[in-house]
Parts: sequence; C-alpha cells; structure tokens
Amino acid sequence: MTTSRVTRAERAVPIGGDVVRRPDALGAGTRARYATVGRRDTRRTLARWFLYAILLLGGLGMIFPFVWMIASSLKRAADIYSLSLIPPSPTLDNYREVLQRTEYVRWFTNSLVVAAITTVSVAFFDSLAGYTLAKFQFPGSFLIFIMILSTLMVPTEMLVIPWYMMSINLGWTDSYWGIMFPGVISAFGVFLMRQFFMGVPNDLIDAARLDGFSEFQIFWKIALPLVKPAVAALCIFTFLGNWNAYIWPLIVTRSEEMRTLPVGIAFFSSEAQSSFHLIMSAAALATVPVLVIFIIFQRQIIKGIVLTGLKG
Repeated sequence: MTTSRVTRAERAVPIGGDVVRRPDALGAGTRARYATVGRRDTRRTLARWFLYAILLLGGLGMIFPFVWMIASSLKRAADIYSLSLIPPSPTLDNYREVLQRTEYVRWFTNSLVVAAITTVSVAFFDSLAGYTLAKFQFPGSFLIFIMILSTLMVPTEMLVIPWYMMSINLGWTDSYWGIMFPGVISAFGVFLMRQFFMGVPNDLIDAARLDGFSEFQIFWKIALPLVKPAVAALCIFTFLGNWNAYIWPLIVTRSEEMRTLPVGIAFFSSEAQSSFHLIMSAAALATVPVLVIFIIFQRQIIKGIVLTGLKG
C-alpha cells in the first residue's frame, strides 16, 4: 500500500463549500492572471476615489459662495471684511433692518404670486398642448410643432420691445398680468411634454375611448398621471425661472410696490452701496423658497432630468 505525500503548499482549502487549491500551489500562469486582476481592481478603485475627490471639490466650490453669503449676512458692519466663515459676534439685526428699511415683504409676495401663477399656467397649458401634438394627427400638426420649437431660437432680449409696446397699448404696465403674460405658456414646456406623451401607449388611450371617456378625461385622468416626473420637473424649472427673472420685471414695473424680489434687491443694493452685510441678508432671504423647493422636490428634479435626457 502506497501513500501519497501532500506538501503544505498543495493542501486543499475549503472556501464556501468548495475545495480549491492554495494560491501558492497554483501554476505560474494562474498566479500571473490573479496578479493582473488584482492590479486592475486596484486601478479601478483608485480611479473611483479620484473621481469622488474631484466631485467633492467641485461641490465645495459650488456651495462655498452660498456659505459665504450666509456667514456675511450674520456679521456686523465692522466684521464684514474679515475672512472668517464663522462670524465673531453673529447677529440677526441685519435681517431686521432689511425688513424695516425696504418693502421686502411686498417684493417677496409679488415674486411668489407671479412664480406660482405662471407655474400653474405653464403646467396645465403646456401639458395640454403637448398631449394634443403627441396624440392627435391633423393637417399641419408637425408644422405647428416646428414653429413652436423655432421660438426657442429667438433671444428674450429681442422680444422685450414688442412685449413692452403691447403692455403700454393694453394698459398692462405695473401690474401682475404685465409681469406674467410673457411666461404663461412656454415653448420648452410644450416640447418637453410632447416628448413624454409620445411614450404613453396609444392602446391605453383607445381603451379609455371605448369605455366612454371624453378626450379631456383621458388627458386628465389617464395620460397626465403617467408623466408626473416631467410635470414636476417643468413646474420646478418654471418656478425658479420666474422667481429669478430680472430683465422683464425691471422694464414693466414702475412703482416700488410692484417690484419683484430680484428687482427690489438690485435697487436696494445700489442704495445700500457698501453695506454688504445688509445686501447679503437680503440675498439670503431670497434663497429660502428656492431651498424649500429643492429640499421637497429633489427626487422629482433628479428623476425629471434623467428621464428628460432619455427622451428622443
């Protein structure tokens, strides 16, 4: 009877229920492959961490001005030129002075009213127009869509004079409607909603028609709920665009009471001159609705952007 002697390097090692040979018992070619795979995994890990570091630096660079603005808004006038991010003696008197010296509450209300009404209008009418262009075939439908898209190539600055002449002739200057009417319907919104409605199955709409639904009921109860991410993204972009609008509200408003927040802050900045602690306080208050929107609807923002990029 012969016995085979097994060296220590050739002993089998149980791993996960299977028996494999020890790495030092493998052949030279196999060890080389293991080493190559290990180096490749190491390079991938290093590349991933390098990418994370770049993204982190980019994020810090983007958030730093906001942090500096908040810190400056809490500083006293004597400390405004200090480079410290932590105010030596934080105070809320700057915010109180801004609210007392200006019509800030009125400006804030004007911007909120304009942005909210415009957002609701864009969400409804753009969705309706997009659904019509996507699901109804009629002569000239594609031509109408192309004409709507062509308006996106016209700079806003070229439309300011016709808008202003229209506002003067119709008596819309220095009014809410005068500020809102250029943005109650958006060509970009029509394009965005049409692309999303193109993805709604026609069989589903035909089945709803057989069940006796009217066309508006089909749009409101069946098609619109299927494109909620697009509607949410459109609402968010529209609200932020109107909240930050400056050129047209500056032109169409005359009285201090009808100024929107960006216009009011711009005038206050020229009046405050070197009172940067007050200017920073006014700007910090203006970011509150924007932060609330992003905190509440951040999932819809990300999902809407992703799905928008996937639509052809």
